[in-house]
Amino acid sequence: MPTYNIAVLPGDGVGPEVVAEALKVLLALEEPHPDLRFTFSQHRVGAGCYAETGNDLPESTLEACKQADAVLFGSAGDPDVRFPDGTEIAPQLTLRFEMDLYAGIRPIKKFPGVPPLLEGNPPLDYVIMRENTEGLYASRGAGVRLGDSLAVDNMVITRAGTERIVRYAFEIAKQRKGAPADGRSRVTSVDKANILKSMAFFRQIFDEVAESYPGIERDYAYVDAFTVYQLKSPAWYDVVVAENMFGDIISDLAAATIGGMGMAPSADVGDRYGVFQPSHGTAPDIAGQGIANPMAQVLSAGMMLSWLGARHDDTEAIAASETIDRAVDRALDDPKNHPVDLGGAAGTSKVGDAVAEAVANS
Repeated sequence: MPTYNIAVLPGDGVGPEVVAEALKVLLALEEPHPDLRFTFSQHRVGAGCYAETGNDLPESTLEACKQADAVLFGSAGDPDVRFPDGTEIAPQLTLRFEMDLYAGIRPIKKFPGVPPLLEGNPPLDYVIMRENTEGLYASRGAGVRLGDSLAVDNMVITRAGTERIVRYAFEIAKQRKGAPADGRSRVTSVDKANILKSMAFFRQIFDEVAESYPGIERDYAYVDAFTVYQLKSPAWYDVVVAENMFGDIISDLAAATIGGMGMAPSADVGDRYGVFQPSHGTAPDIAGQGIANPMAQVLSAGMMLSWLGARHDDTEAIAASETIDRAVDRALDDPKNHPVDLGGAAGTSKVGDAVAEAVANS
């Protein structure tokens, strides 16, 4: 009977509120999946931690993350708490670099119970693969500012970094059923290869890696045009791969098409470690009100189980991940369980209870 050691980082704002619901759902899995067990250890991180200690990611927290089987992260940051250079607290970014979590996995899936958001209510089920450790964000903490007259950040694209994220994208495409529109497996490079040399290099490497996957279509879109395609023809897409900042932007737009950030889970993984958190931020404007949507956090916990199952050849963990997915679907079928951001009136705890009950009764 496997027991997984999960490092829990609730963070700031609504982070602790939604993490509590994800833990509730994970514990509910013990009934339908009795061979699956967890131990949870909570650790401090984020803006509140920085304000009190001067460190947003204590060494003890980083070490706990590295020792754990996986990390369940809430959200971190506060617009009113900043580093001396004016940038916001973002330990989640530090974790990506410290733990080499190069693959940002952002599933874009609209559940049937969510009210239609796009014209024609097209099926949405694609995955955005965001390169996490280079691109424009490689300049974080290293950009140059000269007084009030000049600031420069550089985009970094390496062959090794691009090869591994593109290969990961094609490997995920092999596991999926293809795009909703036609069932064809394809990977789309979202870039700006017509303007930037770094992006032309990104696309060149994309094509080189694609040669090893003859059964999967390769596709291309310039990032500005892609934001239109996400709204007009999202069912065309299966797996999308992009540089760090481009991936960040298109992931947030995609979240709006499936119900908002409260419905957008994510995974940041590398060859050894995995961190799982919702795509949303700390939402300090609603923190403490008990109205935050916990679904993204719950679905991120499901992604964690899927990753653990694949990593440890554990079919029970994979089955538990599927149980969470079905439970979210069942909970959303009833409008009484819809949180405020989906037009309902259910509070954070009630939404978590509905999913946990669906899990226990699965």
